[in-house]
Amino acid sequence: MNFFSKALATAAIALSLGGTAVAKDVTVINFGIISTESQMNLRPKWEPFLKDMAKQTGYEVHPFFATDYAGVIEGMRFGKVQVAWFGNKSAMEAVDRADGQIFAQSTYANGNAGYWSVILAPVDSKLTSVNDLLKCDKTLKFGLGDPNSTSGYLVPMTFVFAKHGVDPQKCFKTVTNANHETNAMAVANGLVDAATNNTENMALIEKNHPDAYKKIKIIWKSTIIPSDPLVISKKLPAAEKEKIEHFVLSYGTDKSTGDAAAEKKVLAGLEWGPFKPSNDDQLLPIRVMEMTKDIAQLKAKTNMDASEKAAKIKDLEAKKAAYEKKLDAMSKTSGS
Repeated sequence: MNFFSKALATAAIALSLGGTAVAKDVTVINFGIISTESQMNLRPKWEPFLKDMAKQTGYEVHPFFATDYAGVIEGMRFGKVQVAWFGNKSAMEAVDRADGQIFAQSTYANGNAGYWSVILAPVDSKLTSVNDLLKCDKTLKFGLGDPNSTSGYLVPMTFVFAKHGVDPQKCFKTVTNANHETNAMAVANGLVDAATNNTENMALIEKNHPDAYKKIKIIWKSTIIPSDPLVISKKLPAAEKEKIEHFVLSYGTDKSTGDAAAEKKVLAGLEWGPFKPSNDDQLLPIRVMEMTKDIAQLKAKTNMDASEKAAKIKDLEAKKAAYEKKLDAMSKTSGS
């Protein structure tokens, strides 16, 4: 399926999503959940949280699972998803294209400030590093993540492929896109020679598929990625937004109107601690990565008019510099 066909398909999924569109009297909230794993694995983790959300807010709350990240983004774009859990890259798409805004950020029960992108290979593979992976003789089968995934796509595309001037489509025998769980299992079962993933999902693979986990090794690990955001639709009336935001930010804390101890157990099932407030500035490091990737890919193009290429690179570098300046100012303000 080509890009345009896929876009139309995901839009059709979003438009067919049940529930009411945003109106003055909101009674139904559709909560989008990105497809990092199969729906069978994600549903039992999220259902207790969504049940508490319904009880404490008074809304009818429905989970929305899509086959890819774009389905959730398009759901928010068309007013059929009001709140969603995203990774940073998909959150950026929701903010830029779907009238979303970040209001909360997940935290980790283990104290980590974020997570890491990784590239996996079979434990008995001759691949031991990025240099081995990037021999680019078109003999290897490679698994990338969803194009809207931070750790499965944006980070490795930026810091592995763009950094070395490599186009995966020209480097490998085949390139497939799948969710983290599917990629890990493909590596374990020898269906691909290497694939992207992240440390969060690897912990789940170790827990849920220990035999498969033993067949996998990590040959590359990124710098830390900020933990995942929650995004709310700007189309929601202010009163509804405030009620949902209060529920999320007080959940599992002494400010909760529910059973905080039980809520902490629900969050533990998601591998998280209580949420903390956040905003769209969380995306600044991701935007810098996106610009870095795009600039490197443009520079590597050989079939493009030189003046057009130079103009586009200049524009992207200006945008990147603006993001870096704001990010630097934030770092100085926070004292980090």
